[in-house]
Amino acid sequence: MILVDECHWWFRERKWCHMVSDSSYDELHEMAGALGIPRKGFQGDHYDLPEEYREHAIALGATAVGSRELLTRLRAAGLRLSPARRRAEGTTPPPDLRTGRQS
Repeated sequence: MILVDECHWWFRERKWCHMVSDSSYDELHEMAGALGIPRKGFQGDHYDLPEEYREHAIALGATAVGSRELLTRLRAAGLRLSPARRRAEGTTPPPDLRTGRQS
């Protein structure tokens, strides 16, 4: 299932939310493609989604959830990348949307 949380994070004068899958990255990439979001927007375990895309994602079948539920379900699915896992896989963490700094 594709999940989107609330748009709370400001970056470059836009509000953003997160889009994840609680079943597979393939499902997540498929939804991103349907929304016209390029694969380079993938942040290791999620896509950052601008506010104007959120309703379209929901119309395409995404489920709106709170941020805590999104994270809980992502972890339960085993799809959350921890900082240690990012380092082990050689993945650079994305900048934090709130600060612009590397997490």
